[in-house]
Amino acid sequence: MAIQQQLDNDLQQQREAMEALLGKGRSKGSMKIKKIGHCCLIIETKGIRIMTDPGVFSTAQDQEKDIAIVLITHEHADHFHIESVKNVLANNPSAKVVTNTAVGKLLEAEGIAHELLEDGGSVVLNDIVFEGHGEHHAVIYKELGQVQNTGFFIDGTLFYPGDAFVNPQKEVAVLALPCAGPWMKLSEAIDYALFLKPAKAFPVHDAIMKNPAMMQGMLSTVLEKEGIAFVPMGEGDTQEF
Repeated sequence: MAIQQQLDNDLQQQREAMEALLGKGRSKGSMKIKKIGHCCLIIETKGIRIMTDPGVFSTAQDQEKDIAIVLITHEHADHFHIESVKNVLANNPSAKVVTNTAVGKLLEAEGIAHELLEDGGSVVLNDIVFEGHGEHHAVIYKELGQVQNTGFFIDGTLFYPGDAFVNPQKEVAVLALPCAGPWMKLSEAIDYALFLKPAKAFPVHDAIMKNPAMMQGMLSTVLEKEGIAFVPMGEGDTQEF
């Protein structure tokens, strides 16, 4: 009888641990993410469509419709292409651009309105909470490419850090994980994911890779063993989180 009771207790503890793990990845509602390419994403939550970083490594964003908000982390061309921004806004004239001071100055020069969101700040748009995290782009070499970078926490669920390994100082359900670039290496991406310990992660910042699937396979092998569900995504892929 005592043995059966112990088995029952162990089973209950396993169930509770599994529920806690799954619960970490749940948001108040489902979030659908489409990867246009590199760091350009279409995020759908609460019926609102949000675009991130329309840059030069993709063009499909120029045809997207029903975009309510455009988030821009920093001014590098792979994240911010002014002609693409103009095309997106032409197709979505009511869309609001949200970014930091550095990108804001470039938008002002083009007569494009925007709302500021930077490190430590938050704003509610369309009943969705957006938070800004981080101040600087990760180091490439000394001052080369050093610009202001703002990561975005979206709807209490998704953290997209831009080009930096920013710690948002809070639990992350879904992480947009940078995978490759002149400012990072794979081991740093893995360490970053292990440090934040999201329930789920998917790859971004991978357009310079000739074989993204190989790198994604490595990430999956390591992260899955640590209890992080890695969701491979290529250009045009859509996943629900």
